[in-house]
Amino acid sequence: MTNLAILSDIHGNIPALEAVLADLAAFEIDHIIVPGDVISFGPFSRQTAELVIENGWSVIRGNNEFFLVDYKTPRAPAEWDDPIQFAPTVWLYRQFDHRLRTLIGSWPDTLDLRFRDAPPILVCHGTPASAWGTIYSTMTDEEIENTLSNVESEYVICGHTHLPMDRQSGKWRILNPGSVGVPLDGLFSASYMVLEGNEDGWTPTFRRVPFD
Repeated sequence: MTNLAILSDIHGNIPALEAVLADLAAFEIDHIIVPGDVISFGPFSRQTAELVIENGWSVIRGNNEFFLVDYKTPRAPAEWDDPIQFAPTVWLYRQFDHRLRTLIGSWPDTLDLRFRDAPPILVCHGTPASAWGTIYSTMTDEEIENTLSNVESEYVICGHTHLPMDRQSGKWRILNPGSVGVPLDGLFSASYMVLEGNEDGWTPTFRRVPFD
């Protein structure tokens, strides 16, 4: 059996992340997966990124990582130069040195997880095609099929919406752990997921953890 912890959308919220890690001590976890948005929003973005990197967790870029790695490059949209609307992006950029920006710039956009004792999993932030895309539980099967038509894995983990989800659509079981740092479902507690995998598939357990 393979046991994974899925921690998405931490958003620089160290108190929430520390509360989740304390809660995780009750489980035997083989590895931690982070489906993006480690940084931004919260005041501890640099410290959060350093913790994720130092622990060797598997992590992908979310849309907020793109704010960091594309700011002040030709890839950045013109509106990012707005000193009022995008002041948080300027502040975020100044928190990271060249080494950290390079490491985050090297993160992949998706992960293809493969284990000997459980089915493959595709991990994305929004959708497989875009960190800004979304998969909601309210989408029709046709909309989900259009979004996942090129995905062979029957299990898909996503983030971005900050809303926990367990949805079966066609051949795909789509799981979203919710947000560690910025929950948007009306419950003011960190949300994450534990996954237990074997030959029969993956079984999710959604966890909610209070934090200061």
